[in-house]
Amino acid sequence: MRIYYLLLPVIYSSAVLAQSVSFAEREPRYRLQPTDVVEVHYRYTPEFDQIVTIQPDGFATLQIVGDLKLQGLTLDQAKATILEKSSQRLKDPEITLVLKDFEKPYFIVGGEVTNPGKFEMRGQVTAIQAIAMAGGFKTASAKHSQVILFRRVGPDLAKTEILNLKEAMRPSAKEPMADLHPGDMLVVPQNSVSKIERFVKWANIGMYYPVP
Repeated sequence: MRIYYLLLPVIYSSAVLAQSVSFAEREPRYRLQPTDVVEVHYRYTPEFDQIVTIQPDGFATLQIVGDLKLQGLTLDQAKATILEKSSQRLKDPEITLVLKDFEKPYFIVGGEVTNPGKFEMRGQVTAIQAIAMAGGFKTASAKHSQVILFRRVGPDLAKTEILNLKEAMRPSAKEPMADLHPGDMLVVPQNSVSKIERFVKWANIGMYYPVP
């Protein structure tokens, strides 16, 4: 399994960045993702109740309202969207929306590691532990001192940070390595990183996993 990545510079205004970062710091509610399963219950018309899976394109097909884009919405936002659409056919509908299954917390390790991929996050994991779980550094030339951390700070925005794992692994290291957050991505570059944008669009971090 290999991972390929591409960084494209993106320019943002300070206002947009501040808004995105403050959004992340408020610990936003879970947002629906593809493969999530939700149950829709109509109080007065239970014959329309159903359990649906959000498709890879982010849409779910509901009996009353048809196809709805639910990816990226919180449960409250999804409920409001379904209510708005269903009210066009039902009189004063009341619904209950329950998240039945969801994507488990994970992190991604790519680049110059032995087994790049996506790993389930079970408890606290540091960057060093994450690299070890991916089989360790693939070659001696892998840039231990310039591991790139991508952390989502908004629906479409990621913050980047260069981690010096070479220094952190020394017995004399003074400070412990901080824990990863769910959804974090670590990339071990093969060559030195001369410059990297502090904020990039998440979609511009090109990742590709070929089927084994």
